[in-house]
Amino acid sequence: MILNSTKEDFEKIFELYHKATEFQKKKYSVFWPDFDPKIVKAEILENRQWKLVIDNQIACIWMTSFEDAEIWKEKDLNDAIYLHRITTNPEFRGKNLTSKIFEWAKVFAKKNDKKYLRLDTVGENRGLIDLYTKRGFSFLGLTKIENAKNLPSHYHNALVSLFELNLNN
Repeated sequence: MILNSTKEDFEKIFELYHKATEFQKKKYSVFWPDFDPKIVKAEILENRQWKLVIDNQIACIWMTSFEDAEIWKEKDLNDAIYLHRITTNPEFRGKNLTSKIFEWAKVFAKKNDKKYLRLDTVGENRGLIDLYTKRGFSFLGLTKIENAKNLPSHYHNALVSLFELNLNN
């Protein structure tokens, strides 16, 4: 079941971010910084923080946005849903849960009259490139983030892989 995250989920959200960062540190050279709790609280209040619940446990979390100009630059035309910080509870890894998130996101985008689903990942992460393209996203290549002052620190001076799913195809 997919629901908005609530303030009661706050500690679990940060626990999952911490576990994801530890996993990233073992596998990749780029990993998530500590996220600002105030920003996450605001996302929860704005109903932009989501959770996939299985057997009364949070299996995945993610955040949605309707704009992302610092990353998507001139392509940010109010025509997309942007997915960020997709995080899987380690107890649920390998269960193809991103497919459930992407199917939900397609419906969510259409309900909000959007043409695209978009997401990014810092660096040239071949595993995520393969995963997202298998899920139907086009890999649009790498872009250099030039103005990252409002973004988390892992975006500063970073190359970012961009992915887009056209919902009209």
